[in-house]
Amino acid sequence: METTSESIHSETIGMERKEIKEAIIEIVSDSGEGAQKCGQSLGIISAKMGNGVWTVEIIPSEIRPPARSREGASGIRVRMGTDKITNMGGHADMVVALNEQVLYGRIKQQAYKPGTYLLIENKWATHTEETKEAYEQSIKEFTELGYNIIEIPMEKECLKHVSDARKGKNMWVLGLLSNIYDRDLKLAEEQIKAIFSKKGDEIIQNNLDLLHAGYEYAKDNLPMHFTIPTKKRQGDYVVMNGNEALSLGVMSAGIEVCSMYPITPATSATHAMAAALENAGGIIHQAEDEIAAIGFAVGASFGGKTAVTITSGPGIALKTEFIGLAVMAEIPLVIIDVQRGGPSTGLPTKVEQGDLLAVLYGAAGDAPKIVLAPSTIEECFHYIILARKIAETFRSPVFVLTDANLATGVQPFPRPKVNPEWFPGPLDQSKWKEGLRAYDWDPNTGISKRPIPGQKGGMYTLTGLAHDEESHVAYQPDVNQRGAESRSRKLAALGNTLKPPEIHGDEKGNLLLVGWGSTRGAIEEAVDMARKNGAKVSSIHLRFLSPMEPGIKEIFKNFKKVMTVEINYSDTVGQPLITEDNRRYAQLAWYLRAQTLIDVDCYSNVYGQPMSPIRILERIEQELGQTLMD
Repeated sequence: METTSESIHSETIGMERKEIKEAIIEIVSDSGEGAQKCGQSLGIISAKMGNGVWTVEIIPSEIRPPARSREGASGIRVRMGTDKITNMGGHADMVVALNEQVLYGRIKQQAYKPGTYLLIENKWATHTEETKEAYEQSIKEFTELGYNIIEIPMEKECLKHVSDARKGKNMWVLGLLSNIYDRDLKLAEEQIKAIFSKKGDEIIQNNLDLLHAGYEYAKDNLPMHFTIPTKKRQGDYVVMNGNEALSLGVMSAGIEVCSMYPITPATSATHAMAAALENAGGIIHQAEDEIAAIGFAVGASFGGKTAVTITSGPGIALKTEFIGLAVMAEIPLVIIDVQRGGPSTGLPTKVEQGDLLAVLYGAAGDAPKIVLAPSTIEECFHYIILARKIAETFRSPVFVLTDANLATGVQPFPRPKVNPEWFPGPLDQSKWKEGLRAYDWDPNTGISKRPIPGQKGGMYTLTGLAHDEESHVAYQPDVNQRGAESRSRKLAALGNTLKPPEIHGDEKGNLLLVGWGSTRGAIEEAVDMARKNGAKVSSIHLRFLSPMEPGIKEIFKNFKKVMTVEINYSDTVGQPLITEDNRRYAQLAWYLRAQTLIDVDCYSNVYGQPMSPIRILERIEQELGQTLMD
C-alpha cells in the first residue's frame, strides 16, 4: 500500500517526544551503501526546517576497502540543533550502523560515549557462522562499553519494498531518523524527488516507499523520539557545502575560466560549477595534468580575464614553478587549495591544514603571494569574489585556502544578494598612455597598471626572467633588487588596508588561542564553554595569512600564553628524543613565532579528523590547570 506524509503524520500526532537542544548522529556503513547521501539529506532537511546544521563526511582512504572491515568505515556525521552549528561537536548521541564492524574505527577515534544509541543492522546475526560469531562478540563488547544497543532488521524491512536492499537501505534509514528526530516528512519527500529526478518515476516511488517504511518502523518499534525546536530566521537561506559555495563564488566573481585537473577533495567544486559556468558563457578546462592546468589559467589571465585553478596539496607542489611565473610576471590569478592530509598523496580523503608553509614559501627565490583562509562555508563564497578583486588590483596570484572539512560540510547561511560590483568591468582597450611602462612600479605601493593584450601601444614582452620596468630582461643588481622590493611592497600596501582580528572573549587573560580556516567553530565553542566555567581564555581567528592582519603582536602581549590550534603536525615534548630545544612546531605557530618574536605554543594533531571542541577544551584545562568540563 502506498503511504503519504499526510497519512503517516496523522498517526503520529500526540506522540510523546523529548525536547532536546541538539543531536549528533552518525550513519556508518561499507563504501557504496549510500550513507553519505542519507546524512546529507538529513542535514539539508534539517537546515530547511530552520535548524542549525554541520555535516562531516567519514570517508576511507581506499576507494573501496573490503566489506565489513574495521578501518573501512564510510559514512557521515550530522550535527543539528536549535542554534547555529559551526563544527562537528563531540561524542555522537546516535549511530546507525549497516554492519557492526565499521563501528570499531569510530570507537577508536573516541567518537562515541557511554549511553550513545547504536542502531545496528541485525542480518549479520544469522549470516555465515564466522560472521555470526563476530557479530555476537561485537554486541557483547559494545554493551560492556556502555552503549545502548538496538538491533534492527533493516534488510528484512527493505526487502518488502525493493529486491536489492543495498540500493535502498539508506533511504529507509532516512525515514527512520526522520521519525526519531521529528523531521518534516514533506521536505524529506522533496529531497528524495530531487535526488532521483533523473531516474524515473518508478525509482522515485520505490525510494519514497522506503522512506515511509523506515518512518513507520521507528514509530511502531523504537522507544526514543525527540524534537529539536527551531528559531525563526530573518530572510532567505541557502544550504550547501564549502565546495559548492566556492563554485558559486567563482561565478559570482565574474570569473569565466576555470582550469583544473581532478584531485580529491577539490574536484567536486568544479563538478558543481560545470553546467552553470558554461551556460553563463564561461569554460571549465580539464587539463592533462596539474602543470598544464595552471599554465592554461596563467595564459587566460594574461589575456585579460582573471582565471581560477582549483587543486589540493599534491597539485600545489606540481604548480609551484608556474606560481612563481605569475608572481614574477605579475599576472592576476586565483588559486583555490582544498587542503588534505600529506605529505605526498598522504590522506586523500582526510582533513589537514598542512599546505600553509608550502603556499607561503614554496617557490624559488622570494615569491610573495597573497593568502586568504575562509573559516566558514559562507566565507568560501565571499572570499572568491574578494580574491579576484585583490588579484587584479595588486597584479598578483591570490590563494584561497580551504580544507576537506569545509569542502564537504553542509551548513545554511543567508542567501547572498548578487551585487553588480562583484563583477569585473569590461576589458580596458583604450590607448595605452604614452611613456607608461609595463611595470611602472609605484614607489609607495609597488603596484603598476596592467596592460591588456590588444591595447594600442600596450604591447610588451612577458617574461619570467628578472626584468626592468619595461619588461626587458635585466640582470643588473639594482634592477633585480628594485623588482623584488616592488613585488614585496604590494603586500605591505594591502596589509595597510586590513583591520586587526576580532577577539572572541576578553582582550586580556591567561590564554589566547589562535586559529585559521575550518577550526574556527570548534575553537570558539571550546572557548565559550571554558569561559562559562570561569576560565580567562579568548581566541582570535586569522583570515589573512599573507599579508598578516595588523595588531597581532599587541594582542598577544595582553595574554600570559598564546597557543595556536591547528590540524597540523607538531612534536610533543617528552616523546623519545623530543626536547624544548629541538621540537618542531605546527605551521601557523612557526609562522607567528617568526613574525612576532613571541613564544607562541601550539596544540595540533594529524588524526585526519576535524578539530573537536571537547579535545580543545581538554587542552585548555591542561594549560590552565582548571576543571572546566560540565
